[in-house]
Amino acid sequence: MLQKFNPRNANILVYIDKELIPREQAKISVFDSSVQGGDAVWEGIRVYKEGIFSLDQHLERLENSAKALAFEGVPKRETIRQAIFNTLEANNMQKDTHIRLTLTRGEKLTSGMDPRLNIKGCCLIVLAECKPPVYDNVEGIRVITSAIRRNSPQMLDSKIHHNNLLNNILAKIQANVAGVDAAIMLDNQGFVSELNDTNIFMVNKGVLHTPSADSCLPGITRSIVINVAKTSDVNVVERNIPLTECYTADEVFATGTMGELTPIIEIDGRKIKNGGEILALLQSRFMKIVAESCEKLPF
Repeated sequence: MLQKFNPRNANILVYIDKELIPREQAKISVFDSSVQGGDAVWEGIRVYKEGIFSLDQHLERLENSAKALAFEGVPKRETIRQAIFNTLEANNMQKDTHIRLTLTRGEKLTSGMDPRLNIKGCCLIVLAECKPPVYDNVEGIRVITSAIRRNSPQMLDSKIHHNNLLNNILAKIQANVAGVDAAIMLDNQGFVSELNDTNIFMVNKGVLHTPSADSCLPGITRSIVINVAKTSDVNVVERNIPLTECYTADEVFATGTMGELTPIIEIDGRKIKNGGEILALLQSRFMKIVAESCEKLPF
């Protein structure tokens, strides 16, 4: 499920360090920490016709990730919000938009790993593109299990939403070679963690199960789905899930900004039943929340 270039994005303006810059000129320094070591944090944010979805939750996670990595000179939240609004307005984007919000540690005096080389403060990047959800939340996706284990908190805590995505990219390469859409990543004990790009849920006998947020990102869409399920009288269990339980589940689906709630129709060649009532219920109520809770754009 390879994304395609959208001609509407040919002449977009990108916000970089307080300036709106044409796409072809949008560059950062070779001394920037994101280039030097993937030393940056990011968020993927969606704009619907009703407005921006879960903006404050995304900005809070960005701030928490930056604090965990001891960034200095982090812009204030209102500054970041205004940068997002300015970018959307400059590009006349009011719906069907994906924002890649990136905050790097900033430019270094000389190449090197040491954060003490960063004395200019953070670099904020707002990249907004006309882009629908990547995954098809009707037809669903096919996945395999990757041999690459998801980072555990012993190595790199997944609660930090960082730009060093090689762990996930290696799993995605395996999915590409296998000719499927994504890869399930297991934790270091062999339990299901998440996909290389989204969280995962399964339904068995009317109960909704999802991996404990130990080695996976506690995604914003994931948390909304859990809350929606609980308020819909669906029993939710967060626990260690063996892969074989996903093979035999009644429903399996992924959650995330890039696909909202997406059915997983095949895992390692095993067809998943799907077609049940719980995913359809959650999809419907999720979209209702989107319609009711988006932050309206100020322009």
